[in-house]
Parts: sequence; C-alpha cells; structure tokens
Amino acid sequence: MSDAGMVIVGGGMAGARAIVSLRANGFQGPITLVSEETLLPYDRPPLSKAMLVDENEPQPVLLLDEGMIASLGAIFVRGVKAIGIDRKAKALVLEDGRAISYDKLLICTGAKPRRLSIEGGELAYTLRDFADGDHLRHRLRQSASAAIIGGGFIGLEVASSARKLGLDVTLIEAQPRILMRGVPEEIARVVHARHVEAGVTMQVGTALKAVETDGVRLADDRKVSAEIVVAGIGAAPEITLAQAAGLAIENGIACDATLQTSDPDIYASGDCCSFPHGLFGNKRMRLEAWRNATDQANVATENMLGASKPYMAVPWFWSDQYDLSLQIAGNPADGPEIVRRQTGEHSFVMFHRDHEGRLVGASGIGPGNSIARDVKLAEMLIGKRAAPTAEQLADASVQLKVLLKG
Repeated sequence: MSDAGMVIVGGGMAGARAIVSLRANGFQGPITLVSEETLLPYDRPPLSKAMLVDENEPQPVLLLDEGMIASLGAIFVRGVKAIGIDRKAKALVLEDGRAISYDKLLICTGAKPRRLSIEGGELAYTLRDFADGDHLRHRLRQSASAAIIGGGFIGLEVASSARKLGLDVTLIEAQPRILMRGVPEEIARVVHARHVEAGVTMQVGTALKAVETDGVRLADDRKVSAEIVVAGIGAAPEITLAQAAGLAIENGIACDATLQTSDPDIYASGDCCSFPHGLFGNKRMRLEAWRNATDQANVATENMLGASKPYMAVPWFWSDQYDLSLQIAGNPADGPEIVRRQTGEHSFVMFHRDHEGRLVGASGIGPGNSIARDVKLAEMLIGKRAAPTAEQLADASVQLKVLLKG
C-alpha cells in the first residue's frame, strides 16, 4: 500500500462499517470517508418506522460518532459530493475541487427512491435520508389524510406509521397484490388484512393517472382526496459516479463474487451493487437490506486488503407491520416448492425448496418475535445447502435445530 490509503464514498451503513472492518483487519494506513450528507453516519431503517411516530423530536441513530471516528483514525469529509473518479491517477474528485488519492476505493452510494413518472409526480414525497424523514414526520402531523403510492415495504411501513398517527390512509398499488417482489402471496394476504383491520383503504390493482395538490387521480378518473401524497415505489441503485468513471453496470455497479468492480482497485458494497451469489447458482443479485450492507462491507474490505473471499452470506430482510414482524431469508424466488409450518396460533413460516429439494428460502410472519428463531435457523440451513424433507419442514414438532445438526 502507498500513503494514499483507503477511500470510502457513501456515509451509510456500508461506509461506516467499512471503516470499522478495515481497522479490525489490521489496516493501519489512512482511511477517508466521503459523504454528501452533513450528518455523521446514521441508521436508515427508523426513517419509515419509529422516526415518523415517536413523540419526541427525532435524532439520527448514529452508527459512528465523532469520538469513534477519531479513535479509528479516520478522516470524515462531509457535506461534499463526489463527482468523479480519475481511475488513471487513482483519485476521487470532489465538487469543491479537491482530489483524494486512493490505493483502493470502496463505493457505498446506496440507492435513491424511484420517482413517479406521471403528471404531478414531483408533488409526492419520497424517503431516502434523515432530512426527508424529518420533513415527512412534520407534514404527517399537520395532515388529516394521506395517499401512499406503492405496496412494497416502504409504502406499507409509512402507511402503518400514518395510521398510528390517526390519519385517514389510502394505499394505492398498481400490481395485482401488495408485496409482489419476493414475498409469498399467503404472507402478503396477512399483511393486507392487517392494514385493512387498522383502517387503511387498500386500492390494489389500481393504476394511477396523476398526483394533484389535494390528492391523486386514479386511472379510471376516480379521485382520492389526501392532504399529503407519499411515493414508495422502490429504489434505483445510485450509479452516477461509477457510470461516469466507465465501470461496468448491470442492475447496479457490476461486481464479481469478491465485490470487486471492473476496475481492480475499486470495490462496491450495499444497495448500489450487484454480484453473482454462489449459494444461488451464481445468479447476479442486488440486495437492498440493512444486514447485507454490513456483511458486504466486511467482505469487501477484507478483499481490498488482499484476500480473495467470495460473498456468500445468506440474504435476510425484515419489516414491522403494526404488531406483526415479517422476515425473509435466502432467495424464495428460487424455490418453486413451498412447505408451510404453523409455528403458533397466529404465526407461520413458509419454506422454499428448489427442484433438487435444497432449502433456498424461508418467509415468516407473526406477532412480535414469534418467527425470529425459526427464520434464523432456516437461514443457517440455507447457508449449509441443506435439503430437509418436506415432511420435516412441515412438522412443527421436528426442531429445525436438530435438522441443522444433521
């Protein structure tokens, strides 16, 4: 390594974790973290959940504070956007004219909310950072009604938060059901019913025509009146910096199994990148999940220091919907055979097996932490490439821990 050291661009979970991991793996050279935001690195999951409903004025849930950054010997450049990568000179170029030299560069730029491409779409709120969450929090408290566009996790979490605040809420989803991507229909039905029970008006299979100053206009010209409109229609990987530098792009910044980009001195982690996953036939995947950002940062930094370690962590995701917790492990889409296990009166886990009988995914829902242990054990079985029988998976008296030992 030269005196240039390691440079990380992006101040979210992956970027923060990368600093810790570099030091934990013995790197003693310079580390520079560059973030467009002025805040210290903070946690983002609360933005659509606790932050919106808590009575107290919210503060960012910091991942690293000033003291921790200082103790790690890192330089934090904040409030400045990275606008280019000079790959020949191995330097990250900032909008204020500075150029920061690197031995290895890690891109952790995350994803940005997709915008509505319909008339008035710019009137809808989106949620990406703390400032967005804080503004939305205040607007919800000033409103009596809300229209939420999108029946994915963000849209549903905002709808749940808005109902807890007492707003009249209408959720509009153009697809035939909510949670179309990666969630079994039976679990989606439970979530749908819980929102209806909470008083949300669900407009599913309903296209949108326009966003207006006092609500939204549906494709059939019906009007849904609302004082605030929020769009939660998914996220696109933030690839602007990588694309301008000529790095390969494929559903995000294209990485190999070690999270190295098409430039051997540049790596990527988190929502912004895709990679071939060895547990799922080297299918190229892009994962938008808190834990994935952490795990990828750990692996990428090891490889930046000279290892050649493929990223093999089992994907895991969670969402809270009122009193229900939904968890997904693995890649359920790869498992055409579904085996259902009733784990409690109001909780169940669905196991997904591939054509060879291997467990490749698990999806569970239930109150509180009722399905957490079973999904965790399923995650471990997926990581071991285990192939339990359908009978074993369906029978709640057969402990998954025993299957793991077997």
